[in-house]
Formats: sequence, structure tokens, C-alpha cells
Amino acid sequence: MPLGPERTRAAVSALFFSNGLMIGSWAPKLPTLMQRLSISEGTAGLVVLCLGLGSLVVMPVFGAMTARHGSARAVRVATVLAVPILLLMSVAPTIWTVAGSVFLFGGFLGGMDVAMNANAVVVERRRKLAIMSSCHGFWSLGGVAGAGLGGILLSRFGEIGHAAVVTLTFAITAGIALRYMAQDRPSPHEEKPPLRLPRSGMPYLLGLIALCCMIPEGAILDWAAVYLQREMGASLALAGWGFAACAATMAAMRFAGDVIRQRLGAVRTFRISAVVAMIGLTLSSMAPTAGLAIAGFGMAGLGIANLVPIAFSAAGNIPGLAQGMGLSVVTMMGYSGILLAPGTIGKLAEYVSFGAIYLGLAGLLVLPLLLSSLARSAEFGAGGEEGLAPAA
Repeated sequence: MPLGPERTRAAVSALFFSNGLMIGSWAPKLPTLMQRLSISEGTAGLVVLCLGLGSLVVMPVFGAMTARHGSARAVRVATVLAVPILLLMSVAPTIWTVAGSVFLFGGFLGGMDVAMNANAVVVERRRKLAIMSSCHGFWSLGGVAGAGLGGILLSRFGEIGHAAVVTLTFAITAGIALRYMAQDRPSPHEEKPPLRLPRSGMPYLLGLIALCCMIPEGAILDWAAVYLQREMGASLALAGWGFAACAATMAAMRFAGDVIRQRLGAVRTFRISAVVAMIGLTLSSMAPTAGLAIAGFGMAGLGIANLVPIAFSAAGNIPGLAQGMGLSVVTMMGYSGILLAPGTIGKLAEYVSFGAIYLGLAGLLVLPLLLSSLARSAEFGAGGEEGLAPAA
């Protein structure tokens, strides 16, 4: 018997929260690993690289699994595989075993990311209502909870105690959600799509959009505090508000994004969001004071919030393409922006100011704006065409 739409929406939202919780728990974990293994910042950087490599390698595997067997099965496999990894990382005795566990951590949580985004598309189709932005909002909440509580748990219970609490919370939350998530197993008589990367150019263009939209997010995450402190003369306490302002407005707007997209349509929402993000980044780059720069980062967060969710929703609804394959391409290309941009921007900052870099990132969003019509496959409801296919 099929589950009600509210239960399936709550279930996929809980999956996004639990995934964000695990990813957020990584942030306070790294300094503890560095201290236990007595490794330098350079070596730690290589360990962090394993996280990204794991995601990029494993995401296409779960994209193919989603295309062949449905998102529900792919989410279930990825979740079960992800459960013990944080604990394994905490007891791994050498740099090599830690690096291996970090690779698997990024891989299985990245695979879960692809599959749960596909499941959110399934729920959108059946409800004929946008939910993708709020799902990403729950992911942001999970990330804040994981990062915020991680330091407290590490200081009170130690590395293994922290991993045990987070793992138990993840297992219980995701385990309950798996029981109520939307089921989308293909019919046994349905022709299975071939296991290959899409030949259509559409998913790669949507991936380029996601890449351009996630690079500014990564740049604010990693370099806003440095910019505010070094170039704007802000105190260390004030400098942290650059990313905080962006993260707060981004999370809030993601919970409002579904209603906005429903009323205005995906393409119009995308275009407005891109322009707002461009204005915010431009304000941050040219602001005469740290306070105005922080306000600019907050405005950028308002704009960035719904760009990637709309791109993901569009990727899951490309006509004639299995949604798992389209989403795996878009997520892989998009997240590579956050993984690769920080190092590139750091190198570039040796030659030009961060102000000039943020102005350049505002210009980068011109490309997604020009390609915004590709978001039409996410159009449905009052604000646009019926772009989502009916539920099977």
C-alpha cells in the first residue's frame, strides 16, 4: 500500500537532515584527527582531498544504481554502508587507514546524496509540488547541528564518544526515514537503461550551472573570514560573521524557496536568485566597511540558496534520461566546485585581492543566468508549465 505524500516528504527531509548531520560532524573532527595522528596542515589537506575523491568516484555508481533499481534501494544501500564509517575513522590507527575511511565516508555519503535527491524528485512528481529547496534546507540544518554540537561532544566524550553519538543519531533518524520513503522500484518488464554516462549535453550543461553556483558558496565558506580580517580590518570575532550571514540567509531562503518556485516557476525563480546573488557578491567586493561586506554575503546567501536545488530538480526531470544518471553528473560537477575552488582561489589571492575575486565570482554567475532556460524541466505548478512527468 503506498504511503501518504506527507510521510514520504517527511522521510526524504529526514534523510537530508541525517546526511547533513554526518557531513557537518566532519568539520570538528579534522583537528582531532590531526592531533591524534600528529600530522601537519599539508598532510591534513591530502586527507581532506580523499573526502572529495571518494564522493566523485562513488557518486556515479549510485547514480547508475538509482537508474537501474530506483532511488529507494540506492538510498538504503548507501545509508547502511555509511553507518559505521565515522566510528571506523575514529579507531583507525594510521594515516593510511584514516585516509581510506575518509574516502569511504565521502563516497557513501556522496552516493546517498545522489539517491536522496532523486527520491526528492520522485516525491515532487507525485505531489506535483516543489520540495527540493526545503530538503536542502534540512540538509543545512543537519550540517549546522553536526558542526555546532560536534565540538561539544568531542570535548566531553572524546573522539570515539563523539562518533558513537553521531552514528547512533544518524542510524536511528535515517533508519526510521527509510521505512517511509517513496518507493520507486522500476517494473520488472520495464527496459533498464544502459549503465553509461549520458550522451545528451543537457545534464552536463546543468552540471556546469551547478558548478558555477557552488563555487561562490565554497569561496564564502573558506575565504570570507580571511577577506574581512585582512582586507577590511575586521576583528577575528567579526570576521566569522561573513560565512555565518551567508549560511543563515541560505538556510532560511531554502525553506521559503519551494513556495516561491511554485508561484513564480523554476526559470523565473532561478533568474531572480542569480541576480540577487550577483548583487550580494558585488556589494561584498566593493563595500567600504566590514559591516556592509557581511550584509553583502548575507544577500549572496539569499540568492545562492535556491540555485542548486532548482538545478538538481531539473536534472532529475530531463526528458528521456534516467534521473539517477542525470543527477549523478550534476551533483558530481556541482560539488567539484566546492572541492576544487578553495585551493584555486587561495592561489589566485597571492596575486589579486579577495575583493577582486568576489567581484569575479559575481561575474561567473552570468553564465548560469544565460543558461537559466535549461531549468524549464523543473517547471510545474502555478508558475510554469507542467514539466514534471506524472508518477508511474
